[in-house]
Amino acid sequence: MNNCIILASSSPRRIEMMKNIGIEPIVMASAVEETLPFDVTMEQAVMFLALKKALYVEKLLRKESNGNLVSSVIIAADTIVYKDRMIGKPIDEKDALNTLKLLRNTSHFVATGVSLVSPNTPKRSIFFDVTEVFFNDYSDDDILRYINTDEPWDKAGSYAIQGTWGKHITHIIGNYDNVIGFPWGKIKTELEKNWPEIAL
Repeated sequence: MNNCIILASSSPRRIEMMKNIGIEPIVMASAVEETLPFDVTMEQAVMFLALKKALYVEKLLRKESNGNLVSSVIIAADTIVYKDRMIGKPIDEKDALNTLKLLRNTSHFVATGVSLVSPNTPKRSIFFDVTEVFFNDYSDDDILRYINTDEPWDKAGSYAIQGTWGKHITHIIGNYDNVIGFPWGKIKTELEKNWPEIAL
């Protein structure tokens, strides 16, 4: 596992984004519970969970690699939506319906935390990005039609900006890739700064 990027996520969106920029990551999904042990801010929450995911994968690698982890880096990310409270992935149709009603005709924040970890070394980097997203005044019928598709599930805030729900977004302030859940610009800058041995 020399000079490689290990993605601590099975998210099709994150995998596709990496492949689109010419990177074939080793995918090792983390299986941690996305729970918080204490009251934290939006930014602290996503960084905590991103690091938790990265450290889980690092532990797996220790068992599987026999120490052959030279010049590799684990990338983990976690995304939440914030509007009056932290909003994660929908648990059912009612939850998705209530979330999209809450976000209607107003703005909300999308925060993504990222953790970069060099396995078996103390080398760590943890950071976040925040984007403000503005929705238009859609109807309850629009929501019901949408939650009968596959798009809202497994997505913070019950929507995908890159999918059909994008027509209800009037504009954003910040990074588009961050709303998808993988702020590649910031990740690339951090890799180039602290992991120059990783070929991008």
